[in-house]
Amino acid sequence: MHPVQTTTAQTSHGVSFGEAFRVWLRIAALSFGGPAGQIAVMHRILVDEKKWISDARFLHALNYCMLLPGPEAQQLATYVGWLMHRTAGGLMAGGLFILPGMVAIMALSWIYALFGNVAIVAALFFGLKAAVLAIVVEAVMRVGKRALKNNVLRGLAAAAFVAIYLFDAPFPLIITAAGLIGWAGTRAGRTEFANAGHGGGGTKAVDDSLLGDTSPAHARASAFGTAKVATIWLALWLVPVAAVLLLAGPDSVFSTIAIFFSKMAMVTFGGAYAVLAYVAQQAVSTYHWLQPGEMLDGLGMAETTPGPLIMVLQFVGFMAAFRAPGALSPLLAGTLGGLLATWVTFAPCFLWIFAGAPYIETLRGNKALSGALSAITAAVVGVILNLAIWFAVHTIFRETSVWSGYGMTIDAPKLSSLDPWALALAAAAMLAIFRFKIGMIVTLLACAAAGVALRLAGLIL
Repeated sequence: MHPVQTTTAQTSHGVSFGEAFRVWLRIAALSFGGPAGQIAVMHRILVDEKKWISDARFLHALNYCMLLPGPEAQQLATYVGWLMHRTAGGLMAGGLFILPGMVAIMALSWIYALFGNVAIVAALFFGLKAAVLAIVVEAVMRVGKRALKNNVLRGLAAAAFVAIYLFDAPFPLIITAAGLIGWAGTRAGRTEFANAGHGGGGTKAVDDSLLGDTSPAHARASAFGTAKVATIWLALWLVPVAAVLLLAGPDSVFSTIAIFFSKMAMVTFGGAYAVLAYVAQQAVSTYHWLQPGEMLDGLGMAETTPGPLIMVLQFVGFMAAFRAPGALSPLLAGTLGGLLATWVTFAPCFLWIFAGAPYIETLRGNKALSGALSAITAAVVGVILNLAIWFAVHTIFRETSVWSGYGMTIDAPKLSSLDPWALALAAAAMLAIFRFKIGMIVTLLACAAAGVALRLAGLIL
């Protein structure tokens, strides 16, 4: 460990708050590509470049974040920031990770609400959706390559996919079962659950990391500290919800947004992709806030801006309130709806880290827990595959129908509604990403331009 610093601007690891701010701002600006890309960026900067945290410790923190409801990349940033600079560091790292995307998605939501039905804008998003499909497919492969190191973990991923895709099994049930399998398997001496998960893709551990292998004093768990943190963050999360219910009434769209996204924050495990699968189903089929294509448009916005992919939820909240503004102007209602959705989505993320991370720090080295987390990570791969197929169906086909039978429920495409231009653009995007290794931003921009060109040529409506 580095010698203890005497200045208030630095902690025992010698990294000043100002230096940390600059690094986290850099990470936030580079956080494109969804959780897979964001985790890779953090790993490269924090582990390989800055050597602030070891590879093993990075993986331990990430596996805990994968276990939580909500976006694992943002929670991982909060965790590392908290380790280095206490609560202020966690707020800085987690907050900066959110801020660029929040501002960008709000601006794009305004543009979409005002001009989304204009033919050229619609064509632009037509192209974006095809590229997003390729990016989601790539995420399945990248996460799977890191997480599924053996046939046992591959089998868990396959079982999770079948359970959620064919039988609509609840995600909490899937991860609970996977965690129990990993825990029991590790306790029984099985080695398949060891050293699996996200991370550096073979990067060796960094032994001289600034944090070292010991936990800082503020990371020690205590019942009083946990109760204090929980009380503060529960109030920050739920008092605004209660205020909305009181002021707007239970039937208001704002109350529905506050309650729905608060429930989502507690039950949508598995990171951004699992969250999107859940929200897409509810927002499209239950609340009718959006059409499937509009959900994909929102995802396209989130993919083209820095920050968590889950920022698409701000777009969902914006459009829900925009279309049911009540006495407010539609744009003001949409803005408030988007900000409300964002608040109740991310406030719990800080609660999970600040209250739970001290206990996770005490469990580092627990093989049974590591095995459970590795099994959960494998199951999440199956959920991401489910989302990729959902996106594919709603991108390439104009219509779908629900098929039920033998205990299964499948959202099946109508083959006659195949959109050849959407298929062609999606295939081109996959070729660009997988064969020619073209970057995500270039692919997104190229597909958006292709959509506009097709519209100008009269080939799409």
